[in-house]
Amino acid sequence: MDTQISRKPAAAPSATVGAAAGGAFPDHGQPAAWTARQVHDDRSWVLRLAPEHVAALHKALAHAKTVGKPLLRWSKDDFPLDDATQAILRAAIATTQGRWGMCLLKGFPVEVWSEEDTRLAYWGIGLYMGVGRPQNRASDVMTDVRDAGGSYKTKGGRGYNTNAELDFHMDSCDVVALMCRRTAKSGGSSKVVSSIALHDEVARLRPDLLEVLHQPYYHSYQGAQDPSQPPYYPLSIFGNHPRQFAARSNRKNSVAAQRDFPEVPRWTAAQAEALDLLDELMAGDRLCYNMELERGDLQLLNSYVTLHSRTAFEDYEDADRKRHLLRLWLAVPISQELPADWDVYYIDVRAGAVRGGMRGSGISAEFLEYEQRHAQALGMPFETWAPKVLKEEGTLAGA
Repeated sequence: MDTQISRKPAAAPSATVGAAAGGAFPDHGQPAAWTARQVHDDRSWVLRLAPEHVAALHKALAHAKTVGKPLLRWSKDDFPLDDATQAILRAAIATTQGRWGMCLLKGFPVEVWSEEDTRLAYWGIGLYMGVGRPQNRASDVMTDVRDAGGSYKTKGGRGYNTNAELDFHMDSCDVVALMCRRTAKSGGSSKVVSSIALHDEVARLRPDLLEVLHQPYYHSYQGAQDPSQPPYYPLSIFGNHPRQFAARSNRKNSVAAQRDFPEVPRWTAAQAEALDLLDELMAGDRLCYNMELERGDLQLLNSYVTLHSRTAFEDYEDADRKRHLLRLWLAVPISQELPADWDVYYIDVRAGAVRGGMRGSGISAEFLEYEQRHAQALGMPFETWAPKVLKEEGTLAGA
């Protein structure tokens, strides 16, 4: 049976300010398909901080530690960076929107920063790259990626607080940013695939399944939706924008919707076969690039043109040596326009708009003030968040 969903009319967006506010982002062209061999041979997606950048970060951190304000009340003035350091951060974001759809920015001095120093510095760095998005049920805008004893493939399970191998997926934002503080004793390798190349392989091998992947699948929010939203949403794996490629896949959440919600449509045989084919192709050596993150690395992935996973890992016994990364989900000023029907999930599909995240139930007035204020600082279109779809209350709201 088809689930009927009522759609609320979109709120009128506020006026758009120029997206170049605060400095120009370099133009690295459009994302394109790539293979693991091409990424291995061409390292133009890897940038490195120079000593003067590191010195500027130390200076900004020293200032930030005197500010005495919660992170959500910070502005760029609370983490003041010189023009050259701002420029390399903009270049890193621009690299994610170009040829490779990703960037690795190396050389952050996490070996001399405490955990709290790293947290402060990372938030300050993020202020120059985009607007942070909420990531979980608690609406946290910065999360710790480390094994906290969580379970991955269970109802409501998330991967970032486990040591499990993860399914290929993309995060719910324009750019997912991972700062590596400490590596595991063994394992924990990052895997990245070009979703454009994945699309092209499906078109070459099974063009009959390509049409299926352009049709909606239902996905579970895993309990991290806003209380006003249903616990699942329909979205195609490959988007249907007339000019911009975009993909969104997370098999674990698609399986969870089938398992937990009998009212959503059951997969057809072709839908299941298409997901199996994606799994096979993403795991293959031709498309899958293995990236070993080192201490001080900042990995930035464009969620619409890459998919990523992680191998399982073994940790150290000593708590001070355990694997630890800090994660930001960013809406960025130079993001692409998304398919119109993806507004059910992203709310605002305009290029460069503040969008994405998993709203959760802990959104505060302080966060609402932060995202609007910082959107203005970055010159990004901003629309006050309101769900496009309301949850069932006996009958669907608005029906």
